[in-house]
Amino acid sequence: MYYGKNAFSLLLRYTLAHEIEEWGWEIGDHTYGAKGSPIIIEAEYAGLKIGKYCSIAREVLMILGNHRTDTITTYPFKNQCNFWPEAADASDDHSTKGDIVIGNDVWIGARANIMSGVTIGSGAIIATAAVVTKDVPPYAIVGGNPARVIKYRFPERTIERLLALAWWDWPEEVIRARMPLLMSDNIEGFLQAYEGVPG
Repeated sequence: MYYGKNAFSLLLRYTLAHEIEEWGWEIGDHTYGAKGSPIIIEAEYAGLKIGKYCSIAREVLMILGNHRTDTITTYPFKNQCNFWPEAADASDDHSTKGDIVIGNDVWIGARANIMSGVTIGSGAIIATAAVVTKDVPPYAIVGGNPARVIKYRFPERTIERLLALAWWDWPEEVIRARMPLLMSDNIEGFLQAYEGVPG
């Protein structure tokens, strides 16, 4: 039975609606997060863009800013200026390396940490509890602290073809019609069937 628009994927945008409006974040269609995930830390310091069809497991942290390490203290006096009014005019006590940008069809495992300034390519998999401090190439599987490439999901030429095909940009009705091959492990059959065919 078909239930219409995917309410599960809309829940993430609903949960983060205030932050999306306030900070201008972008979250693609059909991307979902497990209950309470992702947790966004220091939202005011950088942007957040998450592509379509991403799966975000429980307790994922996306850290858009951090305490400065180049000052005498790492304590956030300015951030706590309600208690420390003398710090109100001081220099900012937080820093960022930039926006977090997550491509399409990315799977982020439970308790992963994504640090500011990171771009995660489409099709990538982030292992459970990985600490991602550097960019992740498309279709790479990364894990560890700091996260490193464990392997690639497919050969380089296959990755290039999948990125060019960009199935996540197809209209929903096309995805539904092509679902059997999309969900199969017949990668070559999928590519041969749909390369050069309008979405």
